[in-house]
Amino acid sequence: MFTGIVQSQAEVISINIIDDRCRLVISGDKSLITSLTLGASIAINGVCLTVVEYTEFTESKAKIAFDVIDETLKVTNLGKLGLHSLVNVERSLKIGDEIGGHMVSGHVHCQATLVEQKLTDTNCALYFQCNKKWMKYILAKGFITVNGTSLTVGEVLDNQFSVHLIPETLTRTNLSLLTITDNVNLEFDQQTITIVSTIERMKLDTFNH
Repeated sequence: MFTGIVQSQAEVISINIIDDRCRLVISGDKSLITSLTLGASIAINGVCLTVVEYTEFTESKAKIAFDVIDETLKVTNLGKLGLHSLVNVERSLKIGDEIGGHMVSGHVHCQATLVEQKLTDTNCALYFQCNKKWMKYILAKGFITVNGTSLTVGEVLDNQFSVHLIPETLTRTNLSLLTITDNVNLEFDQQTITIVSTIERMKLDTFNH
């Protein structure tokens, strides 16, 4: 489990296709491997991946390797990463840690496309478009995870929604690097999914009776 509070960004330093999977290697601050173990979970752009290798890279940097299966490459934006891409990184939640965002599983539901940016001195509004079938899980003032970042939904339109980012979020995450038509990973709030699905089933049961 994760909280959607991105801890740092890391650089993609290697991408190799091996059979039906991709070996992804990132380089980030050495603190990322503190107390890390093989088999541990780390969220990369909001995708829960398993650590298969890690080591100190330089005096201040560490490198961590993951194996990414083909289905994950299809559903998420990890398949579009290139060398030197920056990804959002969050270590898994530990008992006693503060939950500053919301409970996040690291299981991406779909991707969305950036269609508009509105920038001011103190605020950045990003507008995303996604498949309409997912919009029932996106509610104004509800939680959503974008590239692993826990955010509050702003406007909700037909097949679009917006989020508003403060300067700290822009500094800490790769959302500041997005350009129009870039894709991001979305994970919807599980409580919202449960409520919407329950209401849909209740209406169906009422109709049948």
